[in-house]
Amino acid sequence: AEQWASEKMNQMVFELQPDIIVNNRNGLPGDFSTPEQHIQAAAQGRAWEACMTLNDSWGYHKADDNWKAPKTIVNNLITCAHDGGNYLINIGPKADGSIPDESVKIMTTVGDWMSRNGTALYGADSCQPTRCRFGSFSRKGNTLFLHIQSWPGSTVALAGLKNRVTSAKLLASGKNVDFQQDKYRVR
Repeated sequence: AEQWASEKMNQMVFELQPDIIVNNRNGLPGDFSTPEQHIQAAAQGRAWEACMTLNDSWGYHKADDNWKAPKTIVNNLITCAHDGGNYLINIGPKADGSIPDESVKIMTTVGDWMSRNGTALYGADSCQPTRCRFGSFSRKGNTLFLHIQSWPGSTVALAGLKNRVTSAKLLASGKNVDFQQDKYRVR
């Protein structure tokens, strides 16, 4: 903060734009936290945004072909959403302003997934449980969404739900899922 003259910089920014929000990258707490290249939820009630690159570079780098798989992007997005944060994905354009083909392919795949499943994330409430061995959860009202990231076999079993399950279905297709609930679990 001292090297950046952060106090002086923030004072100038707030004089120019009193209602602006600022992040914590200048060494001061700011209005929200911005971890880079990893996901770390902020303290309860504090806004946060995980900032990550689509590969290993913040800008375009021809030799950087370590692209994150669409599944990784989706899993990161789910993690940020159920932990109450945002997910900022950096895409480095080429010198001519065009977006690398690989970036377009990955983001198109993620966009397709979001068009089918985004309702489970947009406006989701914080929930318990947050994670299980094979996936994670989000919630809207009395609807619990299970995001299965590693299919454990032909049956999924959840323990610890306090409410009776009234229905289960696949979000993307709307297809009903048969389930059984006993005192200890839902299968």
